[in-house]
Amino acid sequence: MNDNERNGLQEIIDKAISDIARAEGDSFELDKMNLAEFSRRTGLSRSRARTLKARGFTVAPHGRCGMRAATTVISGFEGIVDALLSEGVTNSEVVFERIRSQGYKGGKTTVKNYIAAHANLVPAKRRLAAADPRGSRGRRFCTSPGEAYQMDWGFVDVEDWAGTTFRIACFAMVCHHCGTCYVEFFPNARQESLFIGMIHAFAVMGVPEHVLTDNMKSVVLGRDTDGRPVWQADYAAFMAHIGFKTKLCKPRHPFTKGKVERLIRFVKGNFLAGRKFYGATDLNAQALEWCAWQSGRWRRAVDCVPADEHSSACAPAATALAMTHELALYLCPRRRISFDGFVSYEGRRFGVPYWYPGKECRVSRDGEWLRIYSDDLSRELAAHPVTWSRKDSFCDDQYADMQPAELPTAPVKTVIAQLEPPKGKPGFDKFDFEGRL
Repeated sequence: MNDNERNGLQEIIDKAISDIARAEGDSFELDKMNLAEFSRRTGLSRSRARTLKARGFTVAPHGRCGMRAATTVISGFEGIVDALLSEGVTNSEVVFERIRSQGYKGGKTTVKNYIAAHANLVPAKRRLAAADPRGSRGRRFCTSPGEAYQMDWGFVDVEDWAGTTFRIACFAMVCHHCGTCYVEFFPNARQESLFIGMIHAFAVMGVPEHVLTDNMKSVVLGRDTDGRPVWQADYAAFMAHIGFKTKLCKPRHPFTKGKVERLIRFVKGNFLAGRKFYGATDLNAQALEWCAWQSGRWRRAVDCVPADEHSSACAPAATALAMTHELALYLCPRRRISFDGFVSYEGRRFGVPYWYPGKECRVSRDGEWLRIYSDDLSRELAAHPVTWSRKDSFCDDQYADMQPAELPTAPVKTVIAQLEPPKGKPGFDKFDFEGRL
């Protein structure tokens, strides 16, 4: 029985004695108390009641309370466990398997209890990081102006006017040096959306030397035997065309890019809190205004106004984004035309004229309009108002006039004459007394 249990039982006993004394009045005597009534009120056995009476109704600890066995099942293995703990190994499964191979016959619970009782042997995380040959993860990463940006995706659910819930993706990029940020929302986090978001951010902030990101599928496929990243082919071509490099975070260590992680949390808790919007265009316009306002305030973390620092130091050090034909192709993703003359974009279908001979085209959402171009961007095929309706959007000349018609099989010889329509007004003939009408 521990101290809490003992104290709780003592309170029950004291209350029962008080109630009995109140009921018996002046005739109450503690050494002559009715044990049957005491047992009823406390729920204790008659034998336990007699023992308590002999002790003056005071709960005493067990005679062996606080005593520990001289040897336990883990005795003899403490050195192995302590050595593992001193190396930062706190996984009970690993420790259990290690000592079991050395002859340990106990259970895993004993190992867990030992680890919890000797947590002081585990070195601090900073010491473990310092011993890592890859370098200390506790050291702050500082960059010069225009050297590095951080980017990431965040997700949020939207409930429309009809009560339907759908998910949208938030692309975020922040300058590591000054904290200038860029935020844009997309219906999904596909690679084409990533390219569009990066181009828009580079157009506003400039192109840095490096972009720091996590191991997203649209960026890297994995790593080779030497630990070097295997870039996704389209992303590698995108990097080469714009002229920047990419640094990857260590897997499952989001604090490596803590600035953009905090930015996404700030967007969800500040910008999106209570926000209402009509569509993606309206939401992104509000996001641009919010980013400009946030970058225009003095921030204690960077000890400056991010917008001023970026315009005076970061932007001149970065590379200005040059819009080329190849870059325009990234802003206009390719789409295949269906058999019934539609292309799918952002979960909706938009019509394409029948006379366009190509099997593929390119689509771009520009403000409130979605424009469809030929595959080489040489001609605009159709323009549709951006709508959140799931109904198909048709265009002019989407279908050819293919109604069947009969043609003559022999020479046509019959000719009939058609008269010119009368010039007079028949309703007034009865008033024409002189033949003037």
